[in-house]
Amino acid sequence: MSVESFDPGSLQQGLDGGVVAALCALAGDDCELDREDITRFAYASKHNGWAEAAGGLDNGQIQRLIRLFTLGEERYPEWAGGAKSPVIALVRELKKRDVDSTELIRWIKTHTSNKFLPHGSLMDRL
Repeated sequence: MSVESFDPGSLQQGLDGGVVAALCALAGDDCELDREDITRFAYASKHNGWAEAAGGLDNGQIQRLIRLFTLGEERYPEWAGGAKSPVIALVRELKKRDVDSTELIRWIKTHTSNKFLPHGSLMDRL
């Protein structure tokens, strides 16, 4: 077993397209990940590049990622995003596209204990 080093600067760089594609592929119905994927993608749950990355995704991919990150945050402590959760940026992208997300927002609220989901911090919206 090896320990990887964490570079805080990596959160400032754009999300790698391969990482986004891999997460989209993992975002299935049950969103169950193995230990390797949980660790490998933990940084993505705190990355601030999701608003930009969401622009290149279709609505279905965004919705699947919202479910993945919502459930991931509940199941895997290292994925806890709080007010910086990717779910917030992804929901905002759907809203920008005028996608009716009423059912998805209801689903998010019933599957999370993160008080910032799905809309983020009030301070960020002021």
